[in-house]
Amino acid sequence: MRQQTPLRWLLALGVALAAPMSAKAEDACRALAELRINDVQNLSAVPVAARDDLPAFCSLRGTIRPAISFEIRLPEDWNGGFYMAGCGGLCGQLLSDAPGFVNAMNHGLRRGYAAATMDGGHWGTSSVDGRWALHNRLAEVDWGHRAVRETAKLAQTVITQYYDATPSPRIFAGCSTGGRQANMLALRDPDLFDGILNGAPALDYTGLVATWMASVVQANTDSDGARILGPQEAELIGAHVLDQCDAADGLEDGLISDPDACRIDWTALACSEGRNAPCLSPAQIDTVTAWTETGAVNSAGDQLYPATVPLGSEPFWGLWLTGFAQGGGALVPVFNQQFLQFMAFREDPGETFSSMDFDFDTHPAELEFMGRIYNATDADLSGFAEAGGRMITWHGLADAIVPHGYTVDYFTRLRETHGAALDDVNRLFLIPGMDHCGIQPGPGITSAGFDPLGAMEDWLATGTAPDTLMTTRPATEDAAEWSRPVCAWPQRAVHDGSGDWREAASFTCSE
Repeated sequence: MRQQTPLRWLLALGVALAAPMSAKAEDACRALAELRINDVQNLSAVPVAARDDLPAFCSLRGTIRPAISFEIRLPEDWNGGFYMAGCGGLCGQLLSDAPGFVNAMNHGLRRGYAAATMDGGHWGTSSVDGRWALHNRLAEVDWGHRAVRETAKLAQTVITQYYDATPSPRIFAGCSTGGRQANMLALRDPDLFDGILNGAPALDYTGLVATWMASVVQANTDSDGARILGPQEAELIGAHVLDQCDAADGLEDGLISDPDACRIDWTALACSEGRNAPCLSPAQIDTVTAWTETGAVNSAGDQLYPATVPLGSEPFWGLWLTGFAQGGGALVPVFNQQFLQFMAFREDPGETFSSMDFDFDTHPAELEFMGRIYNATDADLSGFAEAGGRMITWHGLADAIVPHGYTVDYFTRLRETHGAALDDVNRLFLIPGMDHCGIQPGPGITSAGFDPLGAMEDWLATGTAPDTLMTTRPATEDAAEWSRPVCAWPQRAVHDGSGDWREAASFTCSE
């Protein structure tokens, strides 16, 4: 007789024990495949046993015509709510099991929400693959706003039928393109969600991905088409920025808490005769100045996009701007070129068009047509406010691909529209040292270091908007754990001058 493995050994080894749904729930799940809903096809419904940290759930997959692939997950132990996740970049894949919090529907499923996500209405090889959009206006409209709206409406219909109850609360969470989707929902479909979590939103997609990214690429390309700043220079620049900016907020803690207040003297890094230390050539100084100070401008010097590469983002430049020493990374040049070739203009120029062809005097005006499909820049949230909606917007201050400058500009315009009433509808939290969507580890926290969903749940339950979000960076071999509040804009966390900077109690909110 074979000896059985003791349960405690399985648990110690991290082996997940699958707990199936009840027979009644499995029958109800399989019945969903027989639903007949206009413009919905290819339905499949499969009971899924509990595994790892996910509860048992019913998985409903299908297509909303013409090509929006979706999945809805319905937990047997339902908390009564609905949680939907957006998608990043140009989307193109149904990432139902995306890890963590960012654009991940399982983040809600773990807490008992019925959850849903979709692929943006098309298939692509990666989130920077734009070929699907070539001469395909319907797919561009689906990606622009229809895929999220139709999936949300369908999911809420299915949830109501499956549980015989209307879901509440209804929460959407997205970052980057998912953040644009979040703001688009508040503007176009203000009644669909009670709460919206809006991370690092790429609100002006044409201004960002076409105009601003083209300026980044052109500034870093020499006459031979080679990259001017690479990973070695990024490391040198990052150390110089930290040395000059770390203490600018009154606290030397390895974080640049107010990058917009810091000014850099780049001449200290300039190569000179007899200098043996690493240095920057005149062309490299021109590039870093263009990135961090000039931004996207036309020949008259007019600012075309209200943001620059933020100081303090250098630890993350490998993935976004300069590439890694071992190869790979530098996604911005790829993203920019794909968008310009296949998505930015009313008539797609196709593969013959490059980032170097973008003309800052003529092309920005030609982006307006597609901007009306993609952009979520209207600074009037009256419809969302009247519907009782609540939004938490968050953005990393070290985001090198969707810099926070535009988000701050947008909130300034929102304040002009709504005045102090804005605080009852939408709160902005700017997070020091955080990469784009908190993807990469660095001097600040990752997306795992805070809980905007919990803050939204509290806001919806109590009616009291959050003044702070608590952030925590876990201990490493080299540093102790620290916690710190992030204050609602325009306030920021200020050290009291005496307490341990690793303790949240040592900080207060102040403008």
